Amino acid sequence: MDKKVYVTLENGKVFEGYSFGAEREVVGELVFTTGMTGYIETLTDPSYFGQIVTQTFPLIGNYGMIPEDCESGKCWVSGYIVREKCDAPSNFRCQGTLEEFLKAQNIPAVYGVDTRELTKIVREAGVMPAAITFEPLKDVSVLKGYKVKDAVKSVTGHEKRESGPEGGKRVVLYDFGAKGNIVKELLKRGCHVIEVPADTTAEETLSLRPDGIMLANGPGDPEENTAVIEEIRKFAGKLPVFGICLGHQLFALAMGGKTHKMKYGHRGANQPVRQVSTGKVFISSQNHGYEVVSDSLKGVGEVTFVNANDNTCEGVNYPGLHAFTVQFHPEACGGPHDANYLFDEFLAEMNKEKFNA
Repeated sequence: MDKKVYVTLENGKVFEGYSFGAEREVVGELVFTTGMTGYIETLTDPSYFGQIVTQTFPLIGNYGMIPEDCESGKCWVSGYIVREKCDAPSNFRCQGTLEEFLKAQNIPAVYGVDTRELTKIVREAGVMPAAITFEPLKDVSVLKGYKVKDAVKSVTGHEKRESGPEGGKRVVLYDFGAKGNIVKELLKRGCHVIEVPADTTAEETLSLRPDGIMLANGPGDPEENTAVIEEIRKFAGKLPVFGICLGHQLFALAMGGKTHKMKYGHRGANQPVRQVSTGKVFISSQNHGYEVVSDSLKGVGEVTFVNANDNTCEGVNYPGLHAFTVQFHPEACGGPHDANYLFDEFLAEMNKEKFNA
């Protein structure tokens, strides 16, 4: 019989379940994700750093673990909560079970929890600190004030990495916790990708002679990254820029915009976004707890996408700066491919004569 564990929320609510990951205790920010599939990508997405992730879909692990579907080389969640785990996955690509993966990655996980009730609490009260322990937590006050800190510093790569053909468009990708599929989408289009650490200066970036710059996704509060924001301000307008998720937020801050922590964020592979110019709705993959405040960019940027559920900002175009950014994940892994064309628009921007002189 698996060990009993306790999930204690900051508001004092306690859930009982059973351990199926690493046998250690942890504190993290409790969030939920609504994807029916894509748990491999979720677990290995650096944007989940510092968070205890709850899956709303009731049965997780059905297709096992598939190394080539991982978004990075390790599991980044602090903890993992499911209603029911699958011990006998069925998939010709499977190379192990979810439980084996979590234990190998030293990630505590819980099953047997009423995840519908847990999700309802987060939906009504907002994300909050929580703990996974083997004994009931006696003092809930230890959770008060917990915050994920130094998130980007914890997940960024520390060395420059290059891939793709030498003759392709040179794209500098700022690694704030970049998902592997962003690189794959650029390589599909023949780009030469230069991944650089988050603390790379604008001068260092421009010395690499890029045709364009991508600002990747990543975890944490965007306002913490003051040095990064200053460097973005220095190269903005000098060549095409495409920002995704955290990159979207950081570019907005660099342009004088504001960001705001959301009540429970958008996490899942089924978030609808509406294109402002056409009214067309795309289904997108998302994972963020902060939003760009739309009104804060008046006169600087034009909102291009809004969330169809709550009307929050999902994309901005900066016509005078040859830059555009989106809050969602057009690389769509896991998730739909509706907005994949944005990579083609970035390539088209790099191909303009102004930047080929």
